[in-house]
Amino acid sequence: MSNKTLINKVSAFKTAEKLKDADIYPFFRPLQSDQDTEVIIDGKRVLMFGSNSYLGLTNHPFVKEAAKKAIDKYGSGCAGSRFLNGTLDLHLELEEALAQFVGKESALVFSTGYQVNVGVISALGGRNDFLFSDELNHACIIDGARLSFSKLYKYGHGDMAHLEKLLASVPIESFKIIATDGIFSMEGDITKLNEITALAKKYNATVFVDDAHSLGVLGPQGQGTAAHFNITHKVDLIMGTFSKSLASIGGFIAADKVVVEYLKHHARSLIFSASISPAAAASALASLTVLKEEPQRIEKLWTNTNYALSLLAKAGFDIGKTESPIIPIFVRDNEKTFLMAKMLMDEGIFVNPVVSPAVHSDASMIRFSLMSTHSLKQIDYAVEKIKKVAFKLKVPLLNQERA
Repeated sequence: MSNKTLINKVSAFKTAEKLKDADIYPFFRPLQSDQDTEVIIDGKRVLMFGSNSYLGLTNHPFVKEAAKKAIDKYGSGCAGSRFLNGTLDLHLELEEALAQFVGKESALVFSTGYQVNVGVISALGGRNDFLFSDELNHACIIDGARLSFSKLYKYGHGDMAHLEKLLASVPIESFKIIATDGIFSMEGDITKLNEITALAKKYNATVFVDDAHSLGVLGPQGQGTAAHFNITHKVDLIMGTFSKSLASIGGFIAADKVVVEYLKHHARSLIFSASISPAAAASALASLTVLKEEPQRIEKLWTNTNYALSLLAKAGFDIGKTESPIIPIFVRDNEKTFLMAKMLMDEGIFVNPVVSPAVHSDASMIRFSLMSTHSLKQIDYAVEKIKKVAFKLKVPLLNQERA
């Protein structure tokens, strides 16, 4: 029997080493500049089409100034958890603003979006409870389910008939949560929230929406998926992050006041984690202000999105069913996906390769994402480079048109 030492265990992992040897390793690439439409990597300026900064607020003067002022007033950190000494009046101000923005009674800020989902789902799910999760939900929803004692049922992506069949299979009086991403983080499509809430009413279930990629993107003023469908009152729990449109780090849950009060005392990822820094809280609050005062940013994001979707579809790329600034370019081959990302970087285009196990092995893709601050000229340039590289790699197209 082999000796199961730490080194023996971890040395079995060879994937990263093989990719590095092939000079196609695409992860942990250090940026030497701010997060903008252009970034500097290895001293070279490249176009950024791999960022989640949908509204381009990480460089907004008002946001940066708010962070600086917060450090001057509160220092660099809170030195404790929200539960004990780590709650600032700034956190409470942010929570009030978030609740008002998404249309709920109350909100609670966590250190990251991941910790929101892990903490909320595990706090609410008991041994005799049930969680129904779209099969393409973000990993943190699944991890929250694993930490809870509830029974997990995965339903086919967007398959409402499958969801209803699963809901009907458990006791009607049981506590049930239906959890879904608002915008799916890799595929870019929007959840069928109106149908989900109808099923929730029929089967007495609670609805949880992860708006990590929807906040600042969907809804009349960017309030998220529920606002997009005009059914905020039918959604029980709205989760969001600060690391995308709100140009910071952290996350929140918004719900009825009594629900938030319960989570304050039961969500372990809140109670046993240090609170977000003053600068992070101030940045998120300032970004929320900018979002309200500069609605043209959302309009420009959708102009860019529709423009890029049109160009990529016309070129024949398989972009699935996306309807958001997240555009998957399906390559459906892991090695070719890594090569494509490397070749695009050589052409001055930063994109994210997504391969198994993050997605099914036959669904590997280049994840191309838009920011409101991209120019149409930048999008044109990027798409031309994508077409050039795809032609060299013989990436399968839905039609044979090539510019």
